[in-house]
Amino acid sequence: MVVNLSLQHSVFNSFIAEIRDENVQKDSMRFRYNMERIAEILGYELSKKMNTKTIEVQTPLGISKEHVLAEAPVLATILRAGLAMHNGLLRMFDNSDSAFISAFRKHTTPEEFEIYVEYLAAPLLDGRVWIISDPMLATGSSMVTVYKALLKSGKPSKVYIVSAIATPDAIDLIKRTLPENTEIWVGAIDVELTAQSYIVPGLGDAGDLAFGIKV
Repeated sequence: MVVNLSLQHSVFNSFIAEIRDENVQKDSMRFRYNMERIAEILGYELSKKMNTKTIEVQTPLGISKEHVLAEAPVLATILRAGLAMHNGLLRMFDNSDSAFISAFRKHTTPEEFEIYVEYLAAPLLDGRVWIISDPMLATGSSMVTVYKALLKSGKPSKVYIVSAIATPDAIDLIKRTLPENTEIWVGAIDVELTAQSYIVPGLGDAGDLAFGIKV
């Protein structure tokens, strides 16, 4: 299942437009805030698909029966670019555990690279719902590598992939690699991928725009 929220033509599209706009991008605080809002909305929308349970809540005047999430998901974030989206998701799922993974490209040529995971900190993951966020899904290789790294700490009951912008190539790779019940929730899908694996029109380097240019 792939959900592209930009097709729904809501205020959400304004946030996507702003993270793409090279003039708005000059304000890193605004960029982070928009990434957080994008993640909040994606998290809210995907929560409608999650399992719920009925609980009784004592009010000052009686008992109210409420439908709440059956379990809190684990929020897994790819460092460092995913931190802003993580904050947005954490506001939606505020009693969730978090997992953090450091993954990076190591280029052998300008067009060829491998993905390395250097650091992983995660709670118990076996049998739990995972929400893995990364602002950009270009080739999908980082997401697949991170998923495989997380498997060392347990097997999920369900996986949600959350991203601001993705490509068809990345989505196809995730479909082929991750479990069949994986759901992919994105803010937009851009069809062009350069020889260096940059998304066009995309938005540039999300990590640099949110937290400063790395040296």
